[in-house]
Amino acid sequence: MIENDPRRAGPRRGRGRPTAPEVDPRALAEVREALGSAPRDRDLLLEHLHAVQDRYGGIRHAHLAALSAEMRISLAEAYEVATFYARLDVLPDGAPASPRVRVRACDGLPCVLAGARERASAISAAVGVEVERGPCIGRCDVAPAVEAGGRVIGNAGADEVRSAIAGQDGGVRPSRTVTFDEYVREGGYSLLRSCLAGERDGAEIIETLEASGLRGLGGAGFPAGRKWRIVRAEAAPKYAVLNADEGEPGTFKDRVCLEGDPHRVLEGLLLGCWAVGASEAYVYVRDEYAFAREILSRELHALEAAAITPVRIRIRRGAGAYVCGEESAMLESIEGRRGYPRQRPPYAAQAGLFGCPTLIQNVETMYWVRAILEGGADRWRGHGRRGRTGRRLFSLSGRVRRPGVYQAPEGITARELIEEHGGGMLEGHAFAAYLPGGAAGGILPASLADLPLDADGLREHGAAVGSAGVIVLSDHDDVREAARELARFFADESCGQCTPCRVGTAKALDLLAAPRWDVPLVRELAACMADASICGLGQAAPTPTLSVIRFWPEAVGAAVTREP
Repeated sequence: MIENDPRRAGPRRGRGRPTAPEVDPRALAEVREALGSAPRDRDLLLEHLHAVQDRYGGIRHAHLAALSAEMRISLAEAYEVATFYARLDVLPDGAPASPRVRVRACDGLPCVLAGARERASAISAAVGVEVERGPCIGRCDVAPAVEAGGRVIGNAGADEVRSAIAGQDGGVRPSRTVTFDEYVREGGYSLLRSCLAGERDGAEIIETLEASGLRGLGGAGFPAGRKWRIVRAEAAPKYAVLNADEGEPGTFKDRVCLEGDPHRVLEGLLLGCWAVGASEAYVYVRDEYAFAREILSRELHALEAAAITPVRIRIRRGAGAYVCGEESAMLESIEGRRGYPRQRPPYAAQAGLFGCPTLIQNVETMYWVRAILEGGADRWRGHGRRGRTGRRLFSLSGRVRRPGVYQAPEGITARELIEEHGGGMLEGHAFAAYLPGGAAGGILPASLADLPLDADGLREHGAAVGSAGVIVLSDHDDVREAARELARFFADESCGQCTPCRVGTAKALDLLAAPRWDVPLVRELAACMADASICGLGQAAPTPTLSVIRFWPEAVGAAVTREP
């Protein structure tokens, strides 16, 4: 037979139709049982992978082949999605299933400060289970936190973990959830009803939002009213997406909103759909927020039963990828693909979900919409300090007496937030430094704690308020080690799509491990990452390191001119 004869047996690379993988009948039956009557639509791939893992304690290679056949997609597509997300376990055929109850110790900075790693080792020895290190699970208010089988245990000890594994401990649940009936009794959905009845005008709603000065409160800070106006002007079909994938260490306000007052958020989302003309809405919730998803699902059923909602709202479950907090990566994930950020332009307002114009806002932004529209822009702007306007939610954690989520006026300072809301510093701890905006917001010394916590007040100091996750450090903490912890976080969470971020975050971690930092090289690397990374993860990753070089030059072991 001639070597290049196209009639020869077997596939040829780059030509012809690829052969389908062999499907194991048992695996196919298991996949069909896990999926039930759910549609086999391509965008549901991530949901279906969750379903298989939830039922069988992992996703075997045979399951992937069966799922690709069932959904009529390539095995490569199924495999690349399943292996991209940290909370999906792809297992070789024949390997033992993952434990039904996995134990993960949060490895975010607030939990590390609270002794999470030492606590994890003690729990592992006492309970006899492997305690994995996992990214921030959004329970910085009860650090150190441990997740066991979907249950979150605050200030975790061996006894609590043992009870959770045995199914005897329900974990940390919200103290109170405003149900649909309670929300309606308090005037909820009256504004939406008036809009649907034609008593309000969409353009008027948007004008009020613009006059209020409300900005997106997920980190980017784009004016909300302007975004709504842009999407409204686009042609149908249009979508709306609620971003509930806050994965920034130190940030947990969106979880508190969804668990405590979900209908206030949902009414804001529905008002957005009505104002811009969106025909369908999606809520993308991170996998770590099991209670929030449970509450949302229950309350959405009540909302739909009341026949109030003008559009269908679908819940989509993340799978452990911090980068999916970036809006275009989130859209990719909703569409059932890896969470790779998209090149922009076009922006989501013109070409977002499924290529259609899409309104995207984070949870807190939608949380405030009802209050602004009912009270008016002037009343909203009347809140604030130091010339700032409005209110926002701050996630406060670290070395304070009362960590938690607090409503505070825009323009409040870190010192005021600690003293007025956080109960002051922990006993025996002196205020030394703070992160004003989570992992990506930089680190500032306590001498700058009287700056307003907003973009304008922090920008000149190389910091950002971002999503307002304020982490407080004391004289017991090493800012150099804090910067290295954050560098490790970014290296772990880089999606790997672009070289500046994929290689840069790993290289930065190596550079910060040196006894003496090569400051010129660190700065050169940071500039490259900021200029060339596709999304904000790579662009902002060096910020904490640059803060330490700027404000604590003696800590880096090199001669650095202190900047003002």
